[in-house]
Amino acid sequence: MKPEIFEIKPDPKEVEKINNLTRFEMCRLHRFAPAGHIYFDGSKPYWKIFEKRLQSLGGFSPEISKALGW
Repeated sequence: MKPEIFEIKPDPKEVEKINNLTRFEMCRLHRFAPAGHIYFDGSKPYWKIFEKRLQSLGGFSPEISKALGW
């Protein structure tokens, strides 16, 4: 018997939040998000949405990386 695979649908409110983030905010979140953050949890659909949006805005740049620091 094959196990059933369920696709997790993203919450439209979370997708809207992602779409309203600026490039800098996305880079800051990417670098400093706490472990287990919903956008970076591989079992949730948000990572692909987040990554696609960040790349469409130009992704990380050396300038953003330096401004964020570590």
